[in-house]
Amino acid sequence: MAEFWEMSAADLGRAIARREASARDVVDAHLARIEALDESVNAFITVTPDLARATADDVDARIAAGEELGPLAGVPLALKDILCVDGVRTTAASKILANHRPPYDATVVGSLRNAGIPIVGKANMDEFAMGSSTENSAFGVTHNPWDLARVPGGSSGGSAAAVAAGFAPLGIGTDTGGSIRQPASLCGVIGMKPTYGLVSRYGVLAFASSLDQVGPFARTVEDAALLLQTIAGHDPMDSTSINRPVPDFLRATRDGIEGLRIGLVSDWVSGEGVQPGVTARVREAVDQLAALGAEVGEISLPSFRYALSAYYLIAPAECSSNLARYDGVRFGHRAEGARDIVDMNVRSRTEGFGEEVKRRIMLGTYALSAGYYEAYYGKAQQVRTLVIRDFEKAYERFDVLVSPTSPTTAFAIGERANDPLAMYMSDVCTIPTNLAGAAGISVPCGLADDGLPVGLQFMGPPLSEELLFRVSAAYERARGPLAPPPLWSKR
Repeated sequence: MAEFWEMSAADLGRAIARREASARDVVDAHLARIEALDESVNAFITVTPDLARATADDVDARIAAGEELGPLAGVPLALKDILCVDGVRTTAASKILANHRPPYDATVVGSLRNAGIPIVGKANMDEFAMGSSTENSAFGVTHNPWDLARVPGGSSGGSAAAVAAGFAPLGIGTDTGGSIRQPASLCGVIGMKPTYGLVSRYGVLAFASSLDQVGPFARTVEDAALLLQTIAGHDPMDSTSINRPVPDFLRATRDGIEGLRIGLVSDWVSGEGVQPGVTARVREAVDQLAALGAEVGEISLPSFRYALSAYYLIAPAECSSNLARYDGVRFGHRAEGARDIVDMNVRSRTEGFGEEVKRRIMLGTYALSAGYYEAYYGKAQQVRTLVIRDFEKAYERFDVLVSPTSPTTAFAIGERANDPLAMYMSDVCTIPTNLAGAAGISVPCGLADDGLPVGLQFMGPPLSEELLFRVSAAYERARGPLAPPPLWSKR
């Protein structure tokens, strides 16, 4: 048998259910790997061995008693440190919440607990999910397991790196403008952004409330489908939650794609800013899809060129509103020695927030200010409507759209730190799906000439997760296994 940390989540779940392995041994193997290697990766802000072992022991006891548990019971998971866990430090990678311990679980965390999924740690991220590299963390930079001198993407870079490094076969992230799919692409793993409202946001520290969505990381499409099945569903605690039955995502992974209409987004597949190796791998993948019987064509979506600008008005505006609560009064960091409450507010926020968060708060506040609201925020919402309409027209011609997930492979740590525009361009292919509230998934499609992974993005209309798992799994089978990152050679 392979090492526990080398196995897929589905295989681990089956081994635990058959009592071929204990959940405790599986968790201990992953915790040992974290202890041995995470110093070089920094995927975690807080490792939670006691929490993970308690869940594993409960799973083992219930299986011994003859209970039938879910398919992921006992399988370790890395949880982005933006979801609240009762009594466990939850920081959003910010100094302003460095010692915050929520008194409740996020709904997603409750679902994980009910499924018997051990949380091995709170994963590193860009502060308050604002970034594309996981360099904007008060707890240090996360390194890409494919090349420790490069970024893992962001903002959910810690979760993606943990899955790629073998620290956990499953991860949870949030995707506001690409923060699951882009790091999945750069780390060579699966990452899905579900339809807005499919997964509860209750207990997620908010960045941009009309865009944020929780989703899975995994190393196989099957594992991602099983994890989304676990966390999806209506939640009365979230007013934006969709009240509909959750489909059988796993069943969708078994179907073929003959006759499926797939549209390649020509605006993103080549041109300025797109790495040639990315273009080559994506076109090869599209050829494989055609060989599987799909009807492949190309499509141009002109409004998408404005999506990035619209996003960087809408998201900062919402973040300006959401982060107003961190004022040094109710909870979080409070500056010492302030003259009065105004001085305390200013100093607490100045000390507590990092530079990127401050940049977005100021941009958002300006966009919402009197005299500028219609010129900036209002116009951005109009562009959002155009993006939605372009998607609707595209899905009249095609069932699924395909593109690179990111225009480049992982870039060097520090390379874009002083160039916000270059950093923001990392999400140019992912942002439109968030603006539309729709679904998207990133699947590895090989390595570029620099030896780093390339992500293939499949996009579908709202509530198209079954379709996306279907095409992703069919492509994954045709593509065959990929070599793991170099870090896997270290044991």
